[in-house]
Parts: sequence; structure tokens; C-alpha cells
Amino acid sequence: MALASNSPVLPVKGLADLSNESRMIATPWSRMVRGIGLGQYPVDYDPATATRIRRAFDLLAVKVPASNSYTLFSRRLAEFVLKLVDPECEFGSAETQRDLDGVLAAVRSEGNPYWRLMAGCILMDAFAKLRLDRTLLVNERLDFPAEVLALVDRIEPDQIKDENAGRHGDYEKLSAFSAVFLALGQLGLKERLVTSDRHYVKESLNLLERVPAPFFRGRGGSMLFSVISLLGHDALIFDGERNYMREVLDHLDRADDLGSPPAFPQPMSAEFSKIYPLVTMLNAVAMSGRSEYLTYGRDRLAQMKELWAGISPVERTHMGLYYLVALHNLGRLEDQLPDKDAFVEGVVGMWEQVDPGANFFLNGIAYAYMIETAMLTGRMDLITERMLDRVVDSYPDLDRTDLDRVNRPYPFAYLVNMLGEIGQAQRLFSGRERYAGESAFAWVVDHLSPAATEEGSRLYMLDHALISQALRMRGAERAQTSLFEDFRFRSAAPAEISAALPR
Repeated sequence: MALASNSPVLPVKGLADLSNESRMIATPWSRMVRGIGLGQYPVDYDPATATRIRRAFDLLAVKVPASNSYTLFSRRLAEFVLKLVDPECEFGSAETQRDLDGVLAAVRSEGNPYWRLMAGCILMDAFAKLRLDRTLLVNERLDFPAEVLALVDRIEPDQIKDENAGRHGDYEKLSAFSAVFLALGQLGLKERLVTSDRHYVKESLNLLERVPAPFFRGRGGSMLFSVISLLGHDALIFDGERNYMREVLDHLDRADDLGSPPAFPQPMSAEFSKIYPLVTMLNAVAMSGRSEYLTYGRDRLAQMKELWAGISPVERTHMGLYYLVALHNLGRLEDQLPDKDAFVEGVVGMWEQVDPGANFFLNGIAYAYMIETAMLTGRMDLITERMLDRVVDSYPDLDRTDLDRVNRPYPFAYLVNMLGEIGQAQRLFSGRERYAGESAFAWVVDHLSPAATEEGSRLYMLDHALISQALRMRGAERAQTSLFEDFRFRSAAPAEISAALPR
């Protein structure tokens, strides 16, 4: 049975309803993995949701010690947000300062400079979305944005310990620049990034060449370009001594010669490692308004079609939403995908062939992408009770390998986030036969490793999902900050794209 008949009112009815923030950061990867763009699709306060968020952190506290500073920060920030958005909660200035001090202390106790920076950025972004007075963070005794920005210098290359060790270079630092630029922009402090003492934007762009693998340079560079365009500094990308967009596209075109393909937890097609950075770069082109880059080097939309034809059906569940949003932002959806409904049906309909418990990555996160694709395109009729039951009950299956077990929070965080957005989060917090009467959330947390040491930063994705749900309840009227509200997509219609760059 489809959910359309009994689902609550959804935050969007289609791509035309997307805010600029959601057009720039539409997919779960940046939100759950990198913690940027949390709290999208704001709704009014709901006591039941607040109770579930607090219950979730209570469960985590049993397994995760308070010495885990990032989860401690996440719990304190979520509680801070929940008090502020609850219309029945009397939360005066003294209480606000006291709780904020607790959040700041948790941020500062995080020893890893990357994660400390990310926590600081999430806090600043939350301040902007809650419309709190920034003087609580910038005053005579405190300059928290400067404190966070200074952390960039402490992030060293090749610190990510995963299957791509040695391919990242300064990828983590590049991601940190994107996050901190966005956070300072949200607070109205973007002028700090281009001072005479230090030009952080130019510095970040020069960092691109220190990310060796085309996959990571393209994916990381695309978000950096998007943020820089959002801040109004896009001329620095294109019109200076170097053209960084050209350089990244050229680097992507050399992927076969460079011989540095990314490794994935499960086998992926060669085309997948090329389509992912390309489609994110297409969205960066849309953010910049420089549609002529769609034909720089080659016809990039034709290249997308060619790569789309080469990836597997399950890989399409990951990439479909990226593709749709990029085309929408470029003003090219109708001419590139004239039968959008058939495209969406093909992507979402894959759930019947994809076993979500077969592995944590390729199959495990596919369901969140399929659900989000349906939601953002107004096709919730494609989401059925049987589909949701299948994914909610799938997490014990990830015990079959150590790799899947320790990475279980990855797909689970995606689902926590996604079911919250479509008003179905209660499915994860109610007792189920599959979990011997426990809830899926309680079961997943109970099956974390001792002190959650094996899961490492995968646990933080679950923290991000819970913060995002809390921040969403700031009220439907708080749709966008002024930074996003003032931005305009400037993509040309197909007939107007004539000034192609040299091929």
C-alpha cells in the first residue's frame, strides 16, 4: 500500500518547491557525512518528535561514553535547540547562556581539529537558522567564528583512515573550508574570508591541486565552488590568473591516465567513479550561473547520459537525485529528461530488486536515496508500506560481515534523517517483531561496539541526523536564512547557451 493516503503533509511537493539551500545541498551525503545544511525542510514544533530525539540520545548515552566529545556536543546542541523551539518552554537569557556555554565546552573538548571545526560550523549554522543574536558568539570576551576558522590550519593531509588512504591529500581540509565558509556566511561574516591579512578563498582554491584523485577533487571542489558562488565570490573561481573550474574539469578528464580510481566498500562500476564528481560539478556550474562550462572540453550533459547508461541499476539509485537536482538547477530538466516521471519510477522502483541488508553502502544507503528522490519530485505514491518495512527491518542482516557491522550507523543515519523528513520516524522508535519487540533504533544502538570505538566517525552521522531533526522544528516560517534567500540561480535556457568555451 502506498503511503500517500496516510502520510502527513510533506515539506515539498516537487522540485519547484525547493529552497535555495536544498537546491545546493539536496542529497544526504553532504548533510549526514559532512554535517552541512542540517535542518532543511523546517516544520513546526512537534512534542512527539522532540521526545524521540531525547530518547535517542538517552540510548546513545548508555553505549557511548561522555568522553566521546562529538556525541556529547551533539546531544547538548540538540537539547539547546529543542528548548529554544518549544513554544511551551520558558528559556530566558540566563538559561540560554548557560546551555550555550555547555555546548561550547563540548566543542572545545573535541581533540580532532576536523571534527572540532565541524561541530563549530554546525553550531554557527544553527544560530543563523534559529535567528539567534550572533553577539552570543561574537563579543568582547568571545570570537567563536575566529576560533573555528583558525582550526583549518591544524587539519593535516591524508588523515582519513579508510579504503582510500593515500588518495585524499588535502580533501579533508578542502571540505573544512567549504563548511567554515558557509557557516561564516550564514552569520553575516563573509568579509572575514577575504581580508588584506589573509585571503582564505584564494587559499582554498589553491588547495584543489593538492587533492590527487579526480573523484575527490571533483566531489570536494564542487561544494567549494558552490559555497564560493553563494557568497558572491565566484569571479575568483573563473576570472583571475587561474580558472579553477577549467582545471578541475581537465583533471576529471584525465582520470583514466592518472590511474587513481577510488575504492569503495562494495564493487562499483568504473563509470560510477566518474559520474559522481561530474554530476556534482554540474550543480556547481548551476550555482555559478556560467552555463558555458557545460560545453567546456566536451558536451558535459552528453557525457552524463553516456555515464548514466554505463552504471548499474542500483548505482542509479545513488545518482538519480543528484542528476535531477543538477538538471533542475541548470534549467535543463525538460530537454534532458523529457519523461521525468518514467525516470523517477525507474530509480525508485529498484527497491524490489535491492536487498538493503546485503551490504551497508551500495544497497544500504540506496533506500534513503530512493525515498528522497520520490519526496523531492512529488512522487510519494511510489513509496509503499512494504518498502519501508523492508528497510526498517534490514539492520540485523548487516551482522554478516565485520565491515557491514561497524558501518551500520552509516545507512541507519541516512534512514533516520529521511524518515524524519517524510513524517515516518516513528517506525524506527516502535517495537517490531524483527527486533524481538525492541525498536530498530534501540537495537542498532545496543549492537554498537563497546564505547562505539570500532564505528569511529560513522557514529557522528547518527548525531547529525538527530541534530537535523531538532533543527527542523524551528518553525515552517523560518524557511531560509538571508544568505540563501538573497541568492539567485542564473542558469540560461537551452536556446540561450551559445558562448561555449574552447573545446
